[in-house]
Amino acid sequence: MMGIRNEHTIASQCEISGRGYWSGKDVRVTCCPAPIGTGIVLVRSDLPEQPECPATTQFATGISFRTNLANGDAKFEMVEHLMAALAGLEIDNCRVEITAEELPGLDGSSLAYVNALQEAGLVIQAAASQPLVIREPVRIEHSGGYVDVSPSDQGEAIYEYCLDYGPHSAIRQQTFRCVQTPHTFARQVASARTFVTADQASQLRQSGVASHVTHQDLLVISDDGPVDNEYRFRNECARHKTLDLIGDLSLAGVTLVGQFTSVRGGHQLNGMVAARLAELAQQHKRNHQATPPSGLHHRRAA
Repeated sequence: MMGIRNEHTIASQCEISGRGYWSGKDVRVTCCPAPIGTGIVLVRSDLPEQPECPATTQFATGISFRTNLANGDAKFEMVEHLMAALAGLEIDNCRVEITAEELPGLDGSSLAYVNALQEAGLVIQAAASQPLVIREPVRIEHSGGYVDVSPSDQGEAIYEYCLDYGPHSAIRQQTFRCVQTPHTFARQVASARTFVTADQASQLRQSGVASHVTHQDLLVISDDGPVDNEYRFRNECARHKTLDLIGDLSLAGVTLVGQFTSVRGGHQLNGMVAARLAELAQQHKRNHQATPPSGLHHRRAA
């Protein structure tokens, strides 16, 4: 059936370095090969005991601007761009050693991660992945946004984001939709950058946060367009929201087969959807069903 493939890890170690958006601290991210069934595990290599945190929804906290993970002292901030790169390239097993709590902001996208991981190469492992195949539609709502999860006729993972901040926003209404493959992610999604309005950027600086971040480190958008910058895509903001959606939903810990359409959603809503998907996958695992996990019940979260 569509959606079943072997698990993947990377062929060699690779590194990405930069500064955290919020902390301003230098940080190094080292991605390492991992055995079958490991999943994605984040490691605080700067701490004495090198504590670990599985990159799953069980340990996730979504807030307005980023997704965080915590397992005791193993705390990580803004993991979504790394997670999107791993999920987008279909890397199932990877140990990621990180030298600070906050991951690097880089240029606000997943591009540096994708370039490093592609350079490291991919290894096909001798175990089949376990896809979660969506059989029934469901809508999950939160704070004026919603995500529709529905079956995919062709057995693919399809992601769509509909961005609409209203008629008075500097960021115009836009959409993006893609059938997820490693090639599509690398070419159409990975380079889409984090964005804020000029007003939001000013408020952040006044609050003493991200004072070192320049207009080249992310998109700052005024009524006249990007400030001291240019769009990489006409709908770059919707593409970046799709990137966030892919990264956040990957915390469900399974390969996804279905359609995932977000309308005005953010990290908190994405986290709710990932938790629902993880719950369903665990339910089927507990039941020891021979077929891949499938289906969603009609429940709505307010």
